[in-house]
Amino acid sequence: MEQIKYRNELKYLCSEQQLRLLEIRIRHLCLLDPHVGAEGRYTVRSLYFDDNWNSCYYDNENGVDHREKFRIRFYDDRRDVVMLECKEKLHGKNHKYSCSMSREQCEAILRGEFKVPENDANPVLNQLFLHYRTRYYRPKVIVEYERTPYLYRTGNVRITFDRNIAASSHVRDFFTPRLRARPVMPGGMQLLEVKYDELLPDYLYHEMQLEHLQMTSNSKYYLARRFTADFCV
Repeated sequence: MEQIKYRNELKYLCSEQQLRLLEIRIRHLCLLDPHVGAEGRYTVRSLYFDDNWNSCYYDNENGVDHREKFRIRFYDDRRDVVMLECKEKLHGKNHKYSCSMSREQCEAILRGEFKVPENDANPVLNQLFLHYRTRYYRPKVIVEYERTPYLYRTGNVRITFDRNIAASSHVRDFFTPRLRARPVMPGGMQLLEVKYDELLPDYLYHEMQLEHLQMTSNSKYYLARRFTADFCV
């Protein structure tokens, strides 16, 4: 049986000026992700699920050690290339399971008509369907942002600059070209994420001066629900 590999994930609150300085520092060390557009970034739009008890939200708030959340995601305007992902967190590390799904399947979920074809044995899709039926998992919030991703091969490091993070509780608008959304970050702040396997190279850590940045443990989903959900008072 293949061993599941969990990755480290560090998150930092940064101003736009800090992000620009960080990009200058790492450009000679890292490569841009080949999937970016002409401007060196792409747009990410994700639809997140939670149950009747808002367990994913409160698990994040309470720092529960083992937790998972499901999301459906597409990039830029490629609405026919949709990914279903389950992100699992254990002992402070993350692992992501994913599969492709059709836009028709996603739209059925938005209508409350989620079904899995009898011949579809995909474990991620079936796990979401199980939660959908037994724990009443439903779409709760949309999160959208602009991402500039850099790669560093030693340690399988991925550095992402996430700007203009916004959220909407109008989940039926997931495929709408222009999303009605509101910012969820503190004024003027953006998000830096650093993901790696076992070790983050020391010289990369010091080049980015991560020790001087403000670390955060809150997920984008948590921030989005905190600003859009009626139960968060």
